[in-house]
Order: sequence, then structure tokens, then C-alpha cells
Amino acid sequence: MDNSRYLKKILIDKVSGGEFIEKEDVVIDESRISIYLNGEKTISMMCIPKNQEAHAVGFLMSENVISNIEDIKSINISEDGLRVDIEAIVDESSLENLYKEKTLVSGCGGGVTGNIAGNVEIPFNQVSMEVKAETISSEIKKFYEDSELYLLTGCVHKAMLYLEDKTTVTAEDIGRHNAIDKVVGLCKLRGLDTTKSVLFVSGRLSSEMVVKAVMHKIPIIVSRTAPTHLGVTTAHTHGLTLIGFARGKKMNIYTHSGRIIG
Repeated sequence: MDNSRYLKKILIDKVSGGEFIEKEDVVIDESRISIYLNGEKTISMMCIPKNQEAHAVGFLMSENVISNIEDIKSINISEDGLRVDIEAIVDESSLENLYKEKTLVSGCGGGVTGNIAGNVEIPFNQVSMEVKAETISSEIKKFYEDSELYLLTGCVHKAMLYLEDKTTVTAEDIGRHNAIDKVVGLCKLRGLDTTKSVLFVSGRLSSEMVVKAVMHKIPIIVSRTAPTHLGVTTAHTHGLTLIGFARGKKMNIYTHSGRIIG
């Protein structure tokens, strides 16, 4: 995949061993994308201008503003790629919460949510999916090896969904929340079932990261880094298997460990 369109070339002074060297470097592009829902501006977000349709769909479904992919009538992206227009049936209560109860979440990229604090009732996740521990280890290794934008810039987060049939879908963005919205949106637009899947994410497992998995009924979430206490509590309450510090053949299973087998 050609990722050059998401990069900008700049000149920098590199310091090495006390010597200053002028050289060309690349940095990630960052743009403001605006989402319009039924003709009204819903939100703007700073992100990589990539997978905009999926980003909009994933975000609105994470917030329960759109309940089902079938409720979307049309999606259009402006010629400059900075505006996404969606015509859809919406949950007015969730849309109102998004405007009224905005919470600046703890991740990079300044993510905003309006439905994080119990405004939407989601049933306890009772999916009986089982995954081998060695599969978690091997997939997270691939997850970090195959990330061109990160290797080029060191400035992106990544999310991957590992589906029951071993299909993987990935997305990258400057915000870890955006990456999750994008990867879920990609699956929804392709008609893929995420209710029996493993969500691999970069970055810590704070509560709002776990809530995104809760909203999409994803049973297992994995990171190489740590969870917060509220992240663990949220996963426990909603029936998610939460795994942190997944490195090499080691991992910490914080909640509902029955889905992980030897």
C-alpha cells in the first residue's frame, strides 16, 4: 500500500555525537476531518486523512448514534477528503448525549465521547469464543512488525481485529481511539462479524478504549501495555476478556480468563 500521501517531507537538524547534521525527514500528515450527519455537522476530529468512511461509521456506531450498518443510507466524501456526509437513521438520545456530555478522553489525538458514562445499556458479553494463548502471542508480534507508517514516522497508533476465521483487518491513526473506530468501521462496511473477534490495540487499556470494545460486542481486547483500574473494572462488568503486557510468550489476563486456553 502506498502511504506516501499521508507523509510530509521536512528538513531537520539531527544531533549525533555532538555533531549537527541537516537532513530530510518525514512526518505524518494531520488533518481536521468533519462528519456531517443528515446534513448537520456532528463533530470534527484531528486524524490521518485515511479510511474516512470507516472512521465516521466506526465512531458513530461506537457512540450508538447509528445502531446498525443497515441504518446507513449513503456515505459521501468531499473531493478534498476532509468532509464525510452520512445519511442515516439515528438514535436521537445518543446523538443528544454526544453534544451534551462531551468528555475529553485520555488518549492522544484529543478524542471525544458522549456516551462513555453509562448512558447506553449493553448486555453482559457471554460469547464463548476460545483463543489459544500462543495465537495471542503470535498475532501481537505480527501486529507490531507490520506497521509501515509507524516504522517511517514513529507517530501512529494501530488497531487490528482478528476474526474467528483468522482474517485480520488493520487501521492506523495518530489517535488510538481513531484507530479502533477505523478498524471497526472497515469491518462493518465489509459486512464482517466482529462479535467473535480479538481486538489488538497499541497503547494503554484505559476505560474508553475498553468501552469501544463493549459497544461493538467484541469479547477480547489485547495490548502490549498496561490497563487502568477503570479499564479493568469496565471489562469485568461487561464480560470482556482484557489482556495487557502481551509480550513474547507472556501476558497478563485481568478479566474473564476462560476464553484463553493453553
